Amino acid sequence: MPVIEELIRSEQDGTISFGNYKLETKSKLQDFEHDGDLYKVKTFYEITKLERNGMFVYESVPGTAAMNFTVSDDGVAFLVEGDKDAQLTVQLAEDTEYEVYVDETAVGGMRTNMSGKLSVSVELNEGTPVAVKIKRR
Repeated sequence: MPVIEELIRSEQDGTISFGNYKLETKSKLQDFEHDGDLYKVKTFYEITKLERNGMFVYESVPGTAAMNFTVSDDGVAFLVEGDKDAQLTVQLAEDTEYEVYVDETAVGGMRTNMSGKLSVSVELNEGTPVAVKIKRR
């Protein structure tokens, strides 16, 4: 999976892809319209961050590329790639229990905090996307 040269894009399946962990300097793109929402992405080798309508959606440290990112009432799903292991934080429902899957393997249940954020660490190798699915229990 290559980095997203245009920083963010809409995919034919209705999802979005974003992030470029190979950039040396921070780049951002705002007011990207997708499905009636406005997105803003900031990305480079240290961090990738996505906001929708001014609200937090996704963050990775260090930076990553996320492909086919989709949000539903039950959670989120996407492919992620980077050149180093990363800590991912996503916005979900507040104080709710979720099951986390990495490459279709359940890695355990986690509860979001009072602000609805959930963090998970993933092992990444450049050129090998990892499927992440976080589903409400």
